[in-house]
Amino acid sequence: MKDRAVQKFVIESKKGRSILNFRELFLYKDLLYFFVLRDITVLYKQTILGILWAILNPMFQMVVFSVIFGKLAAIPSDGIPYPIFTFSGILPFNYFSQSLSNASMSLVSTTGIFTKIYFPRILIPLTPILSKLADFLIAFLILIGMMFFYDIIPTVNVVFLPMLIFLMILTSMGIGMWLSSLAIQYRDVKFAIGFITSLLLYSAPVVFPASLIAEKAGYTVYLLYGLYPMAGVIEGFRASLLGRTPMPWDLILIGSISSVIIFFSGAYYFKRTERIFADVA
Repeated sequence: MKDRAVQKFVIESKKGRSILNFRELFLYKDLLYFFVLRDITVLYKQTILGILWAILNPMFQMVVFSVIFGKLAAIPSDGIPYPIFTFSGILPFNYFSQSLSNASMSLVSTTGIFTKIYFPRILIPLTPILSKLADFLIAFLILIGMMFFYDIIPTVNVVFLPMLIFLMILTSMGIGMWLSSLAIQYRDVKFAIGFITSLLLYSAPVVFPASLIAEKAGYTVYLLYGLYPMAGVIEGFRASLLGRTPMPWDLILIGSISSVIIFFSGAYYFKRTERIFADVA
């Protein structure tokens, strides 16, 4: 009787240096699509007003900000009618804050899925960040309508709008990966996220122009303010769509550098900690 050769198979984890496995993300693109579609359809399911909430929320904020900050506080708005001035700031910031809130708790709320089957865990925080683009686009149509109402025609700077949207998404992804990784290990994030978004709101140039920072605190502080990526995004939105102020390239450049650092550091931290997600969930 001949001895049979015994083959041994050793399964080892790949020790790649890449922070993001884009090939794997491409293979699971259909799963990401269905995750995003589920998020969009479930969000307003069994609600009376449905997707109208995507319009009512920013409209209500615009009215409150216009009365309190535009009328009572008389905050300057770079010569732009205050309702459309603040709405153009609310639009990108609401996407940013809502995607962060949902992404931060995404791993915690889906432990029943990723602890049972394998797929790239990074799809989970990316899902709310992409699904919130639906609300953003709906509210964007209202902004276009307001531009017609105020007889505002965008200048050639509108060609930079896709770049600003990309920067907005990149920033949201980076902070979303940071917060989701931290939230599954430290549940304090759940209680801190409301405070964080409020702080980010009032530090963003939503109810005031960024030029007020340069006027009151000097140009150096203005540049440091640009480290907050949403400052350049919001000011860029106003400049590209409303055309009343020049493009704030200094803020956008500094914010872009900051956004890239946030994104890659978030992706790195997420990759370093995802091996313990199932254990701490």
